[in-house]
Amino acid sequence: MRTRDELIQQIHTEREAWHALLEEVGEDRMEEPGPMGDWTFKDLAAHLHFWDGRTLARLAAGPDGSAPPPPWPDSFGDEDEIEDWDAVNAWIYEQHQERPLGDVLADAERTYERFAELIATMPEEDLMTPGRFEGMGERALVEADFFGHLHEEHEPSLREWLQAR
Repeated sequence: MRTRDELIQQIHTEREAWHALLEEVGEDRMEEPGPMGDWTFKDLAAHLHFWDGRTLARLAAGPDGSAPPPPWPDSFGDEDEIEDWDAVNAWIYEQHQERPLGDVLADAERTYERFAELIATMPEEDLMTPGRFEGMGERALVEADFFGHLHEEHEPSLREWLQAR
């Protein structure tokens, strides 16, 4: 099992990789459709920040706390009840579509800081006890991959877009 310091180092490494990705995309192309169909890189960054925010809210609430309810309309239900994820993601897109690029990127930057801060200040028991946080199964939080959403679900299409240009 890795340590708290190793997890924090992974967060810093992911932040560096994010910065490299920002540079690779280039600010002049961040509002160009293509990385995910009609979505721009800015839209993708807002989408990732939204979902990271949900994870951060759960972590901040602690294993016995209750995270704030999802910010989407009640008609979607709770996360474990959602049947149409495309509709939820479309709602997220609509909420962030008009936001300035600089604001979206600043939010994404703060996400890395917030993950590192929470992990650094979390009680050792919460971090190291398997199954302590919902959604971790029998793994301890220290084994979490907070950035799998980007790498597994979105990076392949983003890489294709970058290679095609």
